[in-house]
Amino acid sequence: MEVRNPFLASAVVLYFVMALEVLIMISPFAGFFYAAYNPLLLRLAEHPQTRWLTAFYLPHLVLPGDRLLVALRLAGSGLLALGLALFLVCALQVYGAKLLRRGTVLGGAYAWVRHPQYLGLALAGAGLGILWPRFLTAVLWLAMVLVYLLLARDEERRMTAAHPDAYRRLRARTGMFLPARLERPLTPSSALGRLLLALGCSALVLALPWLLRAYTVRHLGLWTGAPNAAVLAILPEDRPMLEHRMGDLLGLPEVQARLAGDRHYLVYFLPRDYVMQGLIADTGPDWKLFERHRTLGMILDWVVNPFGHLRGHHHGQPGPGPGPVRRLIFLSIEGVAVAAPADLFAIGARREPAFLVDVDVHQARVLAARELPRGSGWGALPAPMF
Repeated sequence: MEVRNPFLASAVVLYFVMALEVLIMISPFAGFFYAAYNPLLLRLAEHPQTRWLTAFYLPHLVLPGDRLLVALRLAGSGLLALGLALFLVCALQVYGAKLLRRGTVLGGAYAWVRHPQYLGLALAGAGLGILWPRFLTAVLWLAMVLVYLLLARDEERRMTAAHPDAYRRLRARTGMFLPARLERPLTPSSALGRLLLALGCSALVLALPWLLRAYTVRHLGLWTGAPNAAVLAILPEDRPMLEHRMGDLLGLPEVQARLAGDRHYLVYFLPRDYVMQGLIADTGPDWKLFERHRTLGMILDWVVNPFGHLRGHHHGQPGPGPGPVRRLIFLSIEGVAVAAPADLFAIGARREPAFLVDVDVHQARVLAARELPRGSGWGALPAPMF
């Protein structure tokens, strides 16, 4: 079906913006992309009314220990792969039929739904919303789906006018985006009912990320044994070390000398060579992803092996002595009153890097310590916090 409609351009733009940060992560032109994209995020982060759009609602830095969060991350990879496969297969059907002059495509997915390519892109977009779970991505996905709905309705109006009898028969046995057997019981017959359904679905799409964020924060597995510091382990297998050794590590003189008694700290407990630490703080040029990872293989591994880039080769990482070495990155919490651990992750809070220490966990010995500059390895870019 040939489409000439401004809605199509809008849908393409929305989909590209959704995928832009993913493209940045693997692109040698990361600096160029962020020169255009970062000002938008910074402007949104300036205002309390829009700051939430730059926040994240699912784990991205932390390897989740909760089964639901693990399942959601795997579902993101599955939805992205399924949606792109459906889109590509249907596109090959349509353009193959045009090239071979076989007429209208009525087989394959088109035997069940009239717009399977839009369905495929919507599924892929939902997968992206899980893989890169910024609130802005969820809002863009909702806008993109609404544009697809308008575009599909416009196409059907034109097709009904051009082929009234044939297209009415097609509509009688197929659904717009889902098989008719599923779609028709869910679709009200009146215009008001369809409007209320659209508003209800939109409200659900906007509310779901907030619910997932609250669930994520509750299941992060924080160590809260100090009055002014909470510690978050990147790897779930490191949590027993937190319970047994964190009190001793925070009591080390090199740590105590740097802690301000009137401040609260969020502390990341991670392997010294954790690949994404540049999103937490500027710990050096080795951990700036946009300078180190510039291959399509990275994005493929990120989708196919979703936890591999987090776990890497860190499990059981040896240090120079008999015990494992871990890096502690201390972030000072500013801008909010911290009354509960969840306040450390409040959208209105500022998490400013303060200092880091590398420790031999078993010997409770500091191997290195240094102050950190403000901002992350990505500058002032609003970054994930869990």
